[in-house]
Parts: sequence; structure tokens; C-alpha cells
Amino acid sequence: MGTVTIGVSIAVPEPHGSLLQQRRVGFGDAAAHGIPTHVTLLPPTEVDDAELPAVEAHLADVATAGRAFVMRLSGTGTFRPVSPVVYVRVVDGAEACTWLQRQVRDVSGPVARELQFPYHPHVTVAHGIDEAAMDRAFEELADYQAEWACTGFGLYEQGADGVWRKLRDFTFGGAVVPPQAGRVERGTIPSR
Repeated sequence: MGTVTIGVSIAVPEPHGSLLQQRRVGFGDAAAHGIPTHVTLLPPTEVDDAELPAVEAHLADVATAGRAFVMRLSGTGTFRPVSPVVYVRVVDGAEACTWLQRQVRDVSGPVARELQFPYHPHVTVAHGIDEAAMDRAFEELADYQAEWACTGFGLYEQGADGVWRKLRDFTFGGAVVPPQAGRVERGTIPSR
């Protein structure tokens, strides 16, 4: 028995994920190679490895209660000077992400926890690098745009090598909804 560090996030799909990860590497963020491009729902959290089945069951329940929504990224923002982060903004889907992260961290579940900062959905593109590189990231991605149908989220584990690897996908409502199929609601909160 031991502990593992897990996280829950919405993966930024291709080709956007690789592009933003490569840009992050190009800005000099050494951690970028080990962090898939994502929107966090549960930040790095240490749990007993025996609790993983309970965590997975809880996340399956959260996903079943959710529904697909449009995720749209546009432009940049920063948490400086409070935290050395430049990010791409979530302009559609933020309310749904906020709802999801509350459900994931719910006090009745196995990963209930307080956050260090108020929740603000975003996609990190630079973290902990020099100010000039942070400024460059902010400026060069200011016009960045991406949009997709978010149909679920993933559970990740951080390895001893610092690399985050997906353990499992969780699909909303138990069914995948491709972007071209049916109506995907823009910026709504999933029903329960």
C-alpha cells in the first residue's frame, strides 16, 4: 500500500493540445513535456492507492450527471503577480467546468479538498519561467482561438518521473457526443 498523486482534467483535443504544449515548451517551460494540455478540475491530490476504485466510481457518477458542452478558448490571461502563470482563457464552458470541479471535490466524495486559490478554468501555457518569456507567451497567444465539444474528462496519475499519464476517461451521460451530432449547448451548466 502506498500513495499516488492524481489529478482530474479536461484534455484539450488535437490538434490544439499538441500545438499549445509545443508552444509551452518553446517558451522555456521545462515541465511542459510531462503535462498534457488541459483544463484542471482537480489539482494534484495525494490519495492512498487503495482509494483509487472509490475515486473512479465517484468520477463515473459525476460524468453520468454531466452533458456535453462547447469549450471555447480565446486569448490570454495571467495570474501574475500572485502566481507565475500565463494561460489561454476559457471563454465558453467556464460555468460547466466550475460545476464539474465542484462535483469532483464534493465533500461527500473521496477527493474532497479545499483549493489554494479560487477556481478559474484556464489552459496554462507558461508557468514559473522568466518574466520576459511569460510576457512573450502572453503576447504571442493573445489571438489564439480553439473550440470543441467537451464530452467528458480524464483521471491522471503523476509518475515518479513527474510525467502525468491518463488512467481512465469518463464520458458524460455514458455516451460520446461527436461535435457534429445533435445539439451541444454553449456555455451551460450540466443538469443533474
